[in-house]
Amino acid sequence: MPSAISPPETYFLPQPTAHVPNSPLPVLVYRAALPLNPTPESTCEVIELNDWLKGGVFKHYPAHHFHSVTHECYAVFKGHSRLLLGRGPLDPATDDDMLVDLKQGDAIVLPAGVAHCSLESSDDYEYVGLYPKGSPHWDNNFCKAGEEETKGKAENAKGVPIPDSDPIFGMGGPLVEIWTNAMGRVWKPYATPGTTQIQA
Repeated sequence: MPSAISPPETYFLPQPTAHVPNSPLPVLVYRAALPLNPTPESTCEVIELNDWLKGGVFKHYPAHHFHSVTHECYAVFKGHSRLLLGRGPLDPATDDDMLVDLKQGDAIVLPAGVAHCSLESSDDYEYVGLYPKGSPHWDNNFCKAGEEETKGKAENAKGVPIPDSDPIFGMGGPLVEIWTNAMGRVWKPYATPGTTQIQA
């Protein structure tokens, strides 16, 4: 691991849409958080020590989707990608769409219920998907269900427990405190003028 890793960037998403639950928990982005010249093996070696376990190795995935039964960590070991967070294909695009740029060495933690997809990626983009120990296998929801079904998925996501361990920092890491504090915040729409782009 790098000798000094910065605390994660925190980004709050919009309120639910008719098709996406989203979450009061912020998305966390860790920059340059993986071993130098990371591989799937070296990435898993350090993150699995923190009780986030490998679910697979994935590439560019353009379909809008969310998981209602587990949180998810992307650990990028190759290439780069721009992710769109917080809305599905049936939700209107706005100037406040949240875009996140990830590159090799970065990791992002997506709370249960938060929609995400890759808009554009380098040809070599790959990441390890990791999930808190004890989580059920993820479900894929493609952000096209009606409002009532989405409300049910939102209840599922709300019930997913906050992990005991931060995927990058381990026990005592910032995720637990940040997310615990976020549960008490007033959930307001994300409203920053102009398109929000989070770049490395």
